[in-house]
Amino acid sequence: MSAREGRPLLFLDVDGPLLPFGDGPQREPSSTTTDAHLTRLDPSVGPRLAALPCELVWATTWEDEANTELAARLGLPPLPVVHWPEPSDAHEREDQWFGLHWKTRTLVAWADGRPFVWVDDEITEADRDWVSTHHPTPALLHRVASSRGLADEDFAFLDQWLRAAT
Repeated sequence: MSAREGRPLLFLDVDGPLLPFGDGPQREPSSTTTDAHLTRLDPSVGPRLAALPCELVWATTWEDEANTELAARLGLPPLPVVHWPEPSDAHEREDQWFGLHWKTRTLVAWADGRPFVWVDDEITEADRDWVSTHHPTPALLHRVASSRGLADEDFAFLDQWLRAAT
C-alpha cells in the first residue's frame, strides 16, 4: 500500500462548510467571481485544508465544478470528486426510514475500507450510527454549522483526529 493509499480521506462538502449561508464576512466581488455567493469563500481555508494529513475529496453536488470553480480560488490542486449515483427506490425508502443522508452510502462505498472524515452541514446521528455499523475502519462524521462554515476549532479537531487515525 502506498503512503497516499494509507492516508485517511477527507470528504468535503461545499455549501455550508466552505460557502456559509449566514451573514458572515464577505469579500468584495472580483471580475473573476462568476457568482455572488462565491464572495463567501475564504481563500485562507485552502492552505489549512491542504495542511491536514489526509487526501481531500470533493463530496458535493458541485461535483466537477468544485475543481473548476473553487479549487484554484482556494489554492488547491484539482481534487478527486465523488460522483453521485442515481438513487435506487429500495435504498431511498430505506434511507428515509432510517433518516440517512443521501450521501452516506456512497461515501462509505467510495472510502472502500479506508479511514475517513466527512465534513458536511447535514450530518445526523442516523448517519453516524449507519457508518459505525457498515464501515470497518475509523470514520469521523463532522458536522459544521452552515451559518459559519469551517472555523478554527473545526480545523484543530480535524487535525487531531486525522493524526490519531494515521
